[in-house]
Amino acid sequence: MSLSRIFGLTLVEIIGDTGAKHFANQGGLFNLGMGVGGYIGIFIMLVYSLQGSTLLVVNNAWDGLSSLFESLFAFFVLGERLQHTYQYLGIVFIIGGLLLLKMPVFSKNEFKWPTL
Repeated sequence: MSLSRIFGLTLVEIIGDTGAKHFANQGGLFNLGMGVGGYIGIFIMLVYSLQGSTLLVVNNAWDGLSSLFESLFAFFVLGERLQHTYQYLGIVFIIGGLLLLKMPVFSKNEFKWPTL
């Protein structure tokens, strides 16, 4: 597991979540495809991230980065805002938690797709 793998997982999740949000509010085959495709990508990236690591570390890193990057995406791209100032403080705590996980930037393990 590495920061780059979790970052990739988070980017794929943003794509899936954005497609799901647009499909929920506007419908459309493209939005449905983007949402479903994103979540298929999440599974692939999760398998990739779990190799050579533990579920505990991968899940916490993913949750933290996902929350941080999806919050930034929603704020800057979608124009969404939180209702209370202290909610932004929660994002600061997420950043602190990610720093405490001490993830390497790149993984030294080569990815191999598991056999069935």
